[in-house]
Amino acid sequence: MSIPFIKSFDFEYGRADQLSPIIRRVICNNPGPFTFTGTGTYLIGDNEIAVLDPGPVNDSHLAALLAVAGNGKITHIVVTHTHKDHCGGVAALKKETGATVYGSHAHPESEGMNAPALDEGADLTYRPDQVLSHGDVLETKEWQLETLATPGHISNHLCFALPAERALFTGDHIMGWATTVVAAPDGNMTDYYDSLDLLLERTDNIYYPTHGAPISDPQNFVRAVKAHRDMRDAQVLSQLKAGRTRIMDMVAEMYKDVDKSLHIAAALNVQAHLERHVATGRVIQNGESLLNTEYRLA
Repeated sequence: MSIPFIKSFDFEYGRADQLSPIIRRVICNNPGPFTFTGTGTYLIGDNEIAVLDPGPVNDSHLAALLAVAGNGKITHIVVTHTHKDHCGGVAALKKETGATVYGSHAHPESEGMNAPALDEGADLTYRPDQVLSHGDVLETKEWQLETLATPGHISNHLCFALPAERALFTGDHIMGWATTVVAAPDGNMTDYYDSLDLLLERTDNIYYPTHGAPISDPQNFVRAVKAHRDMRDAQVLSQLKAGRTRIMDMVAEMYKDVDKSLHIAAALNVQAHLERHVATGRVIQNGESLLNTEYRLA
């Protein structure tokens, strides 16, 4: 089952696109191999506005968000997780608006985790005013957002449902243009599978990822993502059976048709698959869980 990626869509940097009666999106000019066209920041509501994933430190993007809000008041800043392309701009937006910051707990790096920095890396300065947990609800007279804990890409990843529109803001858990990087040690493939299953239990009509276009057939999209992960998982085990014991050797074979600039990200996914099997005893690793570690079937 191939994933029906959306590789092109209409947008302009700084422009407000009205996606529903109460949802607007502004895309930041920070394109890259992990951000696609850039960070899509969502403004929810007209009078009391929630800004979801305000993006990186970027003066032009901040000015655009304030302009789009217009006479409305930004009261909530909502964060899906602690990578800089999602929350680097939190402090500046809070300074301008006085809004309360809700979302993920502090980045696990600050708690001793040494997760690799992909693209813009982690925001170690981010601190929310209120940490959200699964099931927590934010609401005003205009809108209600429900929190879904969706670890996998990173341990503190959250999605947010807008029940009135059966919509889900998916951050980096599901992206319309590419598969998600699950970067060990904090990214966890078992958690990622569980979080995919959580979404399959729901009946959302549309997904709004932070990078890329909206996904209008979300259930089939998630099934395709899960099937892709299953395929990569089988490939990893086949590589071990073929005698390849180091991750980069596996990546060179498994991702030989993928741009080599993305091979480190691919290696992190392979490592996460291997660690999933190490946890169940199916695979044995020699040494710490690093990219040059040797793995073998149990």
